[in-house]
Amino acid sequence: MVDNRFLELKKISKTYPGVKALDEVNMDICQGEIHALVGENGAGKSTLIKILAGAEIPDPGGGIYIDGEAVSFSHPLESLRRRIAVTYQDLSLFPNLSVVENITISRQIEEGAWRLDWEVMTDTARDALARLDLNIGLNTKLADLSLANQQLVAITRALVHDARLLILDEPTSTLSHEEVNALFRVIETLKHEGMSVLFISHKLDEVFAIADRITVLRDGQHVGTYPRTDLDEAKLISLMVGRDIRFAHYERLEPGPPLLNVKGLHKRGHFAGISFTLHEGEILGLTGLVGAGRTEVAQAIFGQIIPDGGQLFLHGEKVNIDSTNQAVKAGIAYIPESRQTQGLFLGKTLADNLSVIRLDSLVNRFGLIRRDELKSYVQNWIKKLAIRPPYPEMVIDQFSGGNQQKTILAKWLAYEPKVLIVDEPTNGIDVGAKSEIHQLLRDLAGQGMGIIMISSELPEVIAVCDRILVMRRGRIAAEFDKDTATQEKIMNVAILGNNAQRSVS
Repeated sequence: MVDNRFLELKKISKTYPGVKALDEVNMDICQGEIHALVGENGAGKSTLIKILAGAEIPDPGGGIYIDGEAVSFSHPLESLRRRIAVTYQDLSLFPNLSVVENITISRQIEEGAWRLDWEVMTDTARDALARLDLNIGLNTKLADLSLANQQLVAITRALVHDARLLILDEPTSTLSHEEVNALFRVIETLKHEGMSVLFISHKLDEVFAIADRITVLRDGQHVGTYPRTDLDEAKLISLMVGRDIRFAHYERLEPGPPLLNVKGLHKRGHFAGISFTLHEGEILGLTGLVGAGRTEVAQAIFGQIIPDGGQLFLHGEKVNIDSTNQAVKAGIAYIPESRQTQGLFLGKTLADNLSVIRLDSLVNRFGLIRRDELKSYVQNWIKKLAIRPPYPEMVIDQFSGGNQQKTILAKWLAYEPKVLIVDEPTNGIDVGAKSEIHQLLRDLAGQGMGIIMISSELPEVIAVCDRILVMRRGRIAAEFDKDTATQEKIMNVAILGNNAQRSVS
């Protein structure tokens, strides 16, 4: 395969203030190859992608070669003109524009078109969709499509640039099992047409399902590149983190008295008949397929959406929550799935993100911030949650996903909530950081907090949760305790509705 190299990276380094993100990384990608790039958060994957995309310039001393020719990118358009297309985790699409516009707009920009030729744009988009055998309405507004179809639109956009290398950054993070399979069929089609694909994912089962070769980064350095057949999951994890890590099955304490009672919660078009009890010191899992209504239930409990009916009780007393402010005052905190768009203030420092919610307690009677108290407050949370690197003035965008998640968690823990709802708490986080987050949640439960954990990752749910509720089509279809839950049982309920069972709690 190395005789057919399309792209080579030689001694690529990148230094940020106080951080060596990449340290003389060597790597090659072959034509018609699906090449996986894996590593813990902070290993340098995102930085490498940005360099290939022309969004970051590497340190002097290294080189990028395409077909043996040295190239350099100082702007994303230069990378695009070299037929490298990137689909980021957030898709970077325009939700208010049509499918046609999203597929062709970057080509219009690249060509410097001074007016839009709608006939050419429509024909181009139609041909690109047909090439992948996709049936997506050309004039449909992107926001009206499912996330899976939005992902396919992003990939189709690469075709109009006649891309030779497609970089997919965590492309399956919000997709169901069936949608992942559909995406993989498209990737295989592109491979057979001679396109190279760089596939970045923390989901190792998907890496083994799709990749031809796997490159491992650790702490900004190239550990190695291996044929997929030379590795198994345990060996790959060891290469990524330098140690063996598996989901631990944590020791559970007996849960305390009922903390939160949800009775008959319903919202037309989203969920119905939602009733359950969360106990003090318990982690209650909420799982099911994407679109089953899990997030909407969490948002209703937090006052982010207003249900049509149902009741909430805290410590046996009825509470009316019709805003997020009321939820926070009642002792309910909610950490959403999307760190980037809903959980963080991007472009601001770690200190800013940690302190923003509690600034009211850090000002004097003249409304001025007490700097010494602010510094002590920030350092306390950095130490308590082991946020790395421990640099308060470092911009939050430069932290790994796991440390960004710890930052959001710290922000809400400062309120000392009674109920903590975490939506996909380890989405896009490496296996090492996952273990840290899991232990942190178990520690919080051990202190008496009630936690509702929404997750699509079944090994995680089974390992961490005390009880598990399975949602299907907007309803709770089954409940399992920690001793009876298996992945097979949960998936049977989530997909088929088989063997549904509820226990009395």
